[in-house]
Amino acid sequence: MKFASVLALAVAATVVSAETNADRMARGLPPLAPARRGTPVARAKRTAPSSGSGQCNTGSIQCCDSVSQSGHGSSLDELLSLLKIDVPVNTNCGQSCSPISVIGGSSGGNCNQQPVCCEDNSYNGLVNIGCSPINIW
Repeated sequence: MKFASVLALAVAATVVSAETNADRMARGLPPLAPARRGTPVARAKRTAPSSGSGQCNTGSIQCCDSVSQSGHGSSLDELLSLLKIDVPVNTNCGQSCSPISVIGGSSGGNCNQQPVCCEDNSYNGLVNIGCSPINIW
């Protein structure tokens, strides 16, 4: 007898969860909230821009005096500490960066140091976070 009541309860729960908003409204109940389903694009892994493209998917192309990884006791770590910027270990960061423009795509830009694309340029070029080297020539 207990098994039959548990089975009936499970079937009822399945039926209730499969009802539509029209069924609910016909019974005088409010509609359920819309299901939030992510699109394949929203779930796609974000990657760094490929080298050789001369384009940045994350912002403008920057020219940095140096690019190094955080967490290795370098001057970059001291600068990040002074600015109270929390960056994961082994994150590529550029120092003393300024934006450059590529004119005509294949003609290249003027950068005597390292051209990079950076995800976070909010520190006025003093330090840029999440930088990936690119080839603009």
